[in-house]
Amino acid sequence: MNLIILGAPGAGKGTQCGRISAKWNIPSVSTGDIFRKNIKEQTKLGVLAKNFIEKGQLVPDEAVIDIVKERLAEEDCKYGFVLDGFPRTKSQAEELSRFVNIDKVINLNIELELLSARLTGRRMCSKCGEIYNISFLTSCVCSKCGGGLTQRDDDNEEIIKERLRVYLEQTKPLIDFYKQTGLLINIQTDVSAEIVFERICSILE
Repeated sequence: MNLIILGAPGAGKGTQCGRISAKWNIPSVSTGDIFRKNIKEQTKLGVLAKNFIEKGQLVPDEAVIDIVKERLAEEDCKYGFVLDGFPRTKSQAEELSRFVNIDKVINLNIELELLSARLTGRRMCSKCGEIYNISFLTSCVCSKCGGGLTQRDDDNEEIIKERLRVYLEQTKPLIDFYKQTGLLINIQTDVSAEIVFERICSILE
């Protein structure tokens, strides 16, 4: 099962990809995680990505496509995967179709005015990457591994506004692209993550 999860920044892509990965035993391939790892390790890719991510902009197509193509060729993707954060432009989607077949594209719908509050309140475990929101936190450490919770550099209001602008301009057209292929499934995400996952399961099962 080869899946793509679409949605605006803060729509819950990472959370749902993680749950899909665990239930169906397929890897969650996150370009954001790949970039953050390289930024932390200060690799050539990390330096390139940081220049764009810090401004709320997308990393150039060529770099992203090469990373994804290489990752999907690995052994653990042989029986399926779920893509988080890719494709983000129509040109990326067209290139992806040249080297892999996609079974379903799940678009996580949410009102854009709700996203700013979600993103500024988002916290991520510094160890395992689990995502939380301060609105629902009962502790300042990760409930899964005990790691400290931090705010991502790109989760401040100025960068969030730019990310949403880029999403509307470059990424939202993907919805029309995949609708035309017949692969697109829309799911409302203005409810709890648990209910969203139940809706996803009802479709995939």
